[in-house]
Amino acid sequence: MRARDLIAAAAVSMALAGSANANPEFWAFEWPDTDFETTSVSNWKEILSGGPPKDGIPALSDPQFIKVADERKIEDREPVIAVEIGNAKPRAYPVRYLTWHEIVNDTVGGVPVAVTFCPLCNSGITFDRRVNGEIRTFGVSGKLRNSDMVMYDRETESWWQQAIGEGIVGVHTGDKLKQLPTWMESWAEFKERNPDGIVMAEPAFRRTYGRNPYVSYDSSSRPFLYNGEMPPHDVPPLVRVVRIGDRAWPLTRLAEEGELSESGYEFSWSEGQASTLDSARIGSGKEVGTIRVRDGSGNDVPHDVMFAFAFHAFFPNGKWMLN
Repeated sequence: MRARDLIAAAAVSMALAGSANANPEFWAFEWPDTDFETTSVSNWKEILSGGPPKDGIPALSDPQFIKVADERKIEDREPVIAVEIGNAKPRAYPVRYLTWHEIVNDTVGGVPVAVTFCPLCNSGITFDRRVNGEIRTFGVSGKLRNSDMVMYDRETESWWQQAIGEGIVGVHTGDKLKQLPTWMESWAEFKERNPDGIVMAEPAFRRTYGRNPYVSYDSSSRPFLYNGEMPPHDVPPLVRVVRIGDRAWPLTRLAEEGELSESGYEFSWSEGQASTLDSARIGSGKEVGTIRVRDGSGNDVPHDVMFAFAFHAFFPNGKWMLN
């Protein structure tokens, strides 16, 4: 889907998301088991249909894996989400699959995880699926808020905001998922570091894996399906930022620095990773590079690389770490 097609789709979705549809009474037909009386959403018009219905984007559970050495389809510059937990073999979750499925429910080293990616916000976060001691299984609701995916758990049908890992509708309203220290890097980087690691195998769905359905999206002047404020300080809305808590470092700054020590964090940037949201073939996308974030002891720090508009939408009082 090219930029002009996304604009048309956005216009249609916003038109359909008028006051008649933006309310729990309408959604209750599709979500009869969701407790809409319990919510942190004050303005239901913030929630739009992304187009596909509930589970129209099929989340995955218990995926199959193959050895790194046996993978032949993924191009070297394609991004993967690297998950390294305990003594478990390092796992790579290719974004070529997450673009079409957005959530993978898995268990790594005894930890139930949800590996998530929201293309419209470029937000790739891995969560611990345990909530108050109980394991939750996540699906894609088909709804967006501030252009970010609204997830839901199949056990209670509560809605969750992907960018912040927080329940926003239902019995889990206010509950927060624990974000794990995973990161996005190129396939070449992952397999060089982990020659004995494993990579998620291609799912058994008819999808054009490796193709980008959002061609030129991250070169657009405005985000789609978003009608909120633009970022301050003249920061372009579709610039990538590294978010840690309520702070954001523009990726352009980190790419210029190469290495940066600031606010107790050690940042390093290296080239070799393609944008998922640029060219038709993901592996040919423009350079965005790989960012790693560690603490003073060398431990990986939970973070996200998201678009600037999404950071401002969910952290309106957040701190911008500019030059």
